[in-house]
Amino acid sequence: MNLTPLIDFNMRLGEGTGAALAIDMAETACKIMTQMASFDEAKVEKSFIK
Repeated sequence: MNLTPLIDFNMRLGEGTGAALAIDMAETACKIMTQMASFDEAKVEKSFIK
């Protein structure tokens, strides 16, 4: 497919370690997208937003 990975940890273990890390990264990304407050929800003043 000749694609470039988005994240490359340069791992060569071959024992599923990369898959274990990927599960945690996917879970973290989902939590950030669903649970992170917006600027309005967090009541961030507009003067701090550039």
